[in-house]
Amino acid sequence: MQFVEKIVSMIELIGIVAFAISGAMVAIQKKLDIFGVIVLGITTALGGGVIRDLLLGRVPPMMFQKPIYAILATIFAVATFVFACIVGEVKGKQKELYASIINFLDAIGLGVFAATSVNMVLTNYEHAGIFLSVFMGTVTAVGGGVLRDMMSNEIPLILKKRIYAIAAIIGSVVYYILWNCNVPFEVTMFSSIFITVIIRLLAKRYRWNLPTAN
Repeated sequence: MQFVEKIVSMIELIGIVAFAISGAMVAIQKKLDIFGVIVLGITTALGGGVIRDLLLGRVPPMMFQKPIYAILATIFAVATFVFACIVGEVKGKQKELYASIINFLDAIGLGVFAATSVNMVLTNYEHAGIFLSVFMGTVTAVGGGVLRDMMSNEIPLILKKRIYAIAAIIGSVVYYILWNCNVPFEVTMFSSIFITVIIRLLAKRYRWNLPTAN
């Protein structure tokens, strides 16, 4: 069990780093100062987990039980800010690269937090059904991004942009199904993350969108 917990912790740290950098990059785009960059980095990385824990009645949220999460998010947000100061203003094709990096990091964070949150629900709540598992996986995956977008005065991506929350939902469902089919933990975890990330990246690449009204 300790081995599984270590894997989950390592994967969560990867997700935190990915979301912290993407949040910091959005803050830099919006011309926020270094404090704003740190706040948006931490919010993006840990906001979804805080929402999940509060909904499940797990207080204080994990963010405050393990300060290393906030410290790590701060370090990478500051590192992103320093890097941006060194590189300077981006123009032309660099902006496309900038957007692609944010999208890729978002996809990684999305997949990681969907999978690890479903895992947390299934391991801690014996009678958790598919609705609770998938709902918590999705809320955790998209929550930080929603808070980031709202704080940066943008319409949240999940309401307008290419199969965002849907990717987290599918990844969460995959985890739940594989878990209940007694598939090995490692296969379940990485399959869920991989599917979420691939769906998100393909949606960006081929401009997949849900229908909207004219």
